[in-house]
Amino acid sequence: MADHKRKVSLTSISDEEQQPSLNITHGTAVALVKRPKTDEIQKYGSTALVQAGPKRTSGLQAPIMHLTGHKGEVTSCRFSDTGEHIASGSADKQVFLWNTYGECANYGVLQGHKGGILEVQWMPGSERVITASTDHTVAMWDAMTGERLWRGKHHTAPVNSCCPLSKSAGDDNMFVSASDDGQLVIWDARERNPAAVIEHSQPLTSVVAAVSGNVVYAGSLDNTITGWDVRTQSAVQTLRGHSGTVVGLAMSPKT
Repeated sequence: MADHKRKVSLTSISDEEQQPSLNITHGTAVALVKRPKTDEIQKYGSTALVQAGPKRTSGLQAPIMHLTGHKGEVTSCRFSDTGEHIASGSADKQVFLWNTYGECANYGVLQGHKGGILEVQWMPGSERVITASTDHTVAMWDAMTGERLWRGKHHTAPVNSCCPLSKSAGDDNMFVSASDDGQLVIWDARERNPAAVIEHSQPLTSVVAAVSGNVVYAGSLDNTITGWDVRTQSAVQTLRGHSGTVVGLAMSPKT
């Protein structure tokens, strides 16, 4: 089911094992466009036909930065809570860690999955990263050291999606994963086995948790989005309307 995964940042869109390690500077960043700021154009009296727009306020080195290094399709990309770092996951089985500002240096690579990375997420308020993979596992990593802190083995098919169970800073152990095996699994990284397993009748392709962490929403191959109460493990809401697989979900911050 990895073929139907195409991540996008909209609310919902229809449509062996090697030792983990931290490698440095596998990727590079290039400023594709470095348009002079408005004040620079005025200073040097440019007569260019294309006039500069509003003065840039972004801290980025250039309006567009091109980050390269992955050797496979990039399937997932996320900013850290602080906005200082970026994690990108790829079909090349690796997660690249980047600085957001300056030269956007690739400061680390997380390795250890046997299959492609289908989703990467930062845990709230921490330097921990979680990953979902086609190798049927999920993992948690220390983004500072590159160490794999924990691995979850329960799913029997590619894991398409994962997300923190709570957005509260400091709550960096609980998360949820969704898989082609139709299971929604609640994990506690302090434990070896799942905290809870919720069964759906069709493969699950995306997942997101409400801010409270009490309800998770899962998109499915059956074109629906189902809300599940993790306390009772029962369905509390079903959203219908898509005519294709729901491959991406995002929760508004105050929900």
